[in-house]
Amino acid sequence: MAVIKANTEHTRMLARLMRAEAEGEGELGMLMVGNVGVNRVLGECLDFRNIRSIPDMVYQSPGGFEATQKGYFYQRARESEIRLARRAIGGERTHPATFALWFFRPSGSCPSTWYDQPNSGRFKSHCFFHPTPQNCPSVY
Repeated sequence: MAVIKANTEHTRMLARLMRAEAEGEGELGMLMVGNVGVNRVLGECLDFRNIRSIPDMVYQSPGGFEATQKGYFYQRARESEIRLARRAIGGERTHPATFALWFFRPSGSCPSTWYDQPNSGRFKSHCFFHPTPQNCPSVY
C-alpha cells in the first residue's frame, strides 16, 4: 500500500527526479532519492510544510531539488526508474535515506551536520541528513 498518494503522472515525475538527481549512483542511489522525496511529502515539518504531493515536492522553491532549479530535469522516466519510484511510494526505505529529508554531493567528506540536521550516512557520492524525531515526527 502506498504511503503517499500518487497517480501515474506523479509516479513518472518522481521517477524523472530520481534519474536526474542520482542516475550515476545506480538503482540504490535513485531509490534513496525517492526516499527523500517521499519523506518530504510525509514530513509536514521544517522546510517542508504544505508539501502535499509529488509535484509540490519536485517543484518546491526555494529549498527544492537542484535538477528542477538548474535545468537538468528534462529526461523522460524509463521503466526501471518508474519501478523504483513505485517502490519508494510504496514505503520501501533504504539506509542512509530511511528518514532523510536532505542530501547533497560534497567535494570531500560528509559533514556531521548540515543546517543543524544530523548526518545519517553516505552512499557513493551523496551524503544524507535526517531531522530529529522531535523536529519532524511524521517522517518516523
